[in-house]
Amino acid sequence: MADPLLETVALESFYGDFQALFGIDFAVGRGEVVAVVGANGAGKTTLMRSITGLLQCRPGMVRWQSKDIGGRRPDQIAAMGIAMVPEGRQLFPSLTVEENLLIGGQLRRPGSWTLARIYELFPVLGERRLQQSTSLSGGQQQMAAIGRALMSNPELILLDEISLGLAPIIIKSIYEALPDVVGGGISAVIVEQDIAKAMEVSDRMYCLSEGHVALTGATGNVTRDEISRAYFGM
Repeated sequence: MADPLLETVALESFYGDFQALFGIDFAVGRGEVVAVVGANGAGKTTLMRSITGLLQCRPGMVRWQSKDIGGRRPDQIAAMGIAMVPEGRQLFPSLTVEENLLIGGQLRRPGSWTLARIYELFPVLGERRLQQSTSLSGGQQQMAAIGRALMSNPELILLDEISLGLAPIIIKSIYEALPDVVGGGISAVIVEQDIAKAMEVSDRMYCLSEGHVALTGATGNVTRDEISRAYFGM
């Protein structure tokens, strides 16, 4: 890829003395949707946390628009245009739905995502905007977490385990909204355990296994057998 929006270069990440990622080379192009799949403990969330600065890495290992952002604080990285929808949603329970969304807009980055557009994308959030976020179902909380990330008008959105623990009908509705999320040119990384769902919506994929890249390629060029072998470390 000649000029990636985001790339990691031989990325290594640690939790104390425990090494979780080993030399990860990863890239996302402008307007591209990239899937990251792998079993539990493969390093998917660690990769997202390393990109966003929630887990510190050495300088030179993460680059954004050709600039080194390794070692930057999470708020600095978010202000550059990288937003994450974290695993487990992590909404603020003491705030209303609308207040949670407005927190995403505090960066005041220019762009087309507003409260009105979020409510158009997810009408149920508009209907429940004055309710506490804890009153929402799991699927509605996921919609609110996506909306909060979009309110920062990012250039790249990282969606970590967006279908985890949700009913199939809710997963379907969230994935149906994805084209509107990325339709304005936003790049996206989708972290999923559901391989089929991830492959349906992505341009390229990475399969992680025990902190290494076990397989990567265009989604149309990798077979289910190849993915299965990489997924299970065979």
